[in-house]
Amino acid sequence: MKNKFKFLSASLTVIALVLGSVGVSGLVSQAAESNSAHAGNPYRVIVTFEDPVNESAREALENKGGKILKELPLVDGAVVLLPDEAMVPGVGTLAGVKRVEPDARVLALHHREGHNGGPGGGSDPTPEPTPDPQSLEWGVDRIDAELAWGTSRGAAVKVAVVDTGIDQDHADLVGNLKGGVNFVSKGPRKPADPNNWNDDNGHGTHVAGIIAASDNTFGVVGVAPEAYLYAVKVLDRNGSGYTSDVIEGITWAMNNDIDVVNMSLGTTSDIQALHDAVDAAYAAGVVLVAAAGNSGDGDGTTNEISYPAKYSSVIAVAATASDDSTPYWSSEGAEVELAAPGVSIRSTWNDGSYYTISGTSMASPHVAGTVVLILGTAIPVAYDTDSDGVWDPVEVRANLIATADDVNGDGFDNFYGYGLVDAEESITGNQTNP
Repeated sequence: MKNKFKFLSASLTVIALVLGSVGVSGLVSQAAESNSAHAGNPYRVIVTFEDPVNESAREALENKGGKILKELPLVDGAVVLLPDEAMVPGVGTLAGVKRVEPDARVLALHHREGHNGGPGGGSDPTPEPTPDPQSLEWGVDRIDAELAWGTSRGAAVKVAVVDTGIDQDHADLVGNLKGGVNFVSKGPRKPADPNNWNDDNGHGTHVAGIIAASDNTFGVVGVAPEAYLYAVKVLDRNGSGYTSDVIEGITWAMNNDIDVVNMSLGTTSDIQALHDAVDAAYAAGVVLVAAAGNSGDGDGTTNEISYPAKYSSVIAVAATASDDSTPYWSSEGAEVELAAPGVSIRSTWNDGSYYTISGTSMASPHVAGTVVLILGTAIPVAYDTDSDGVWDPVEVRANLIATADDVNGDGFDNFYGYGLVDAEESITGNQTNP
């Protein structure tokens, strides 16, 4: 039986949507439920076609009363705003339409008591002053990242933080921050300003610091302190966004030769368009890492893994505490691949400050940073299954699994996956600390 933290209350479900494949007949209630808490967008859907969206498809949607908000070329889809739920079945019968799904909400997955991410439901800690001198935080230390830096510091490996943005002026990040893009609009009929990717929440900045805060004389230091950071803003100031924005973020990462994508976000909705997007990125050579979720119940026979972490092309990461236990709120399930520090993690925050917060949101970037370190090294023959001398996502995952620390000595389980990520062993082949 795993050592699960006992807190005062159980975590809440992020979004109560029916899981699994969604047919047109079941879409009306699901679309309404997905958007009911967000007035003004009650019937926002993703329409996927058999072929790329063309003028004929656009006209057919408009004739049915739909307003195309944007297209999603990676999945041959479009985001459509419908004025009435009665229009949904009719859209599903249009020639060439393969699937109609809700454009479900996704949330940032840091944990607050009685709440597992996104807007409201608790307060964050007070901003902390800049640590001086620089501190090696317990999570980076626990995975022995600093013991790998003699071999790899992740120099020039490109990692996209698909999140709330990154603080553009944070002194601990500016040295590694190479740019970004925004997909969050101020209204359904207003296009997003792609240049407005500055973090207006703090979550994405915290994640970025865990991955790649600079190794300097102040603040904190990330797992891969010389990685190239890219802010891909898909969540708003409340830590909430749309599935379609995440798909756009993944598309941008592919088109800009990003090596690693971190997604410390999730939804309870299984949206096939999102599934197709992460699969396409994985096939293109992108390593995708995501938070497992904060809806755990301490029961290894249940499954609370969020999407996109639940998809097989994504590395799902659970959280651990400083004693290697898993907190009760860390989601369990067969899809958990690795565990990493996620309780009381201090990292960068907005306005040059620092916060200490918890969540699988914090665990995921410890693994993403380790992936960056791996990609910064030459691939050993033992992992080079296709003999091309270059890491691919399958080979990276094989490395992570083989070198993970089985803290309980019982092999794979639904709490830790294959174990606690070990950056030193992943990069050097050696293990100084068990």
